[in-house]
Amino acid sequence: MSLHLIKLCVGVDRLEQLQDWQRRRAAAAARDPAHPPLSHVTRMTPRRREEVLAGGSLFWVIKGVIQVRQRILDLNSFDDEDGISRCRIVLDDALVPTVHQPKRPFQGWRYLKPEDAPKDLKDGGMGGEDLPSEMRAELSELGLL
Repeated sequence: MSLHLIKLCVGVDRLEQLQDWQRRRAAAAARDPAHPPLSHVTRMTPRRREEVLAGGSLFWVIKGVIQVRQRILDLNSFDDEDGISRCRIVLDDALVPTVHQPKRPFQGWRYLKPEDAPKDLKDGGMGGEDLPSEMRAELSELGLL
């Protein structure tokens, strides 16, 4: 059975910002083979590695709302230049919008059980897929989407 991760997307106000940032990172990786693949580095390494790699995704919380997910391709532990242990979460390029689900702030990443994860918009969305992400988030917070 797969297991997901959830993480705050700090410094990003809209889904489109995350898309632009990741597009630039993917382009840099394509130009330079030494550049790491599309990934996110965290302090802690998930101990439930096999479950996460069995189809898990990283769900991004943007402005207090789960809005999108990315499939996790790999988890790589390494020591940074200061000798501190880190984990590189290697991500698929595709950002999959999800049904918006409010989420309170937390630090680091957390495990997210599949039954607690929001559905993909295309699979079980409640409409509003064509709305701008800010409007979808506001409607979701009001319980209207």
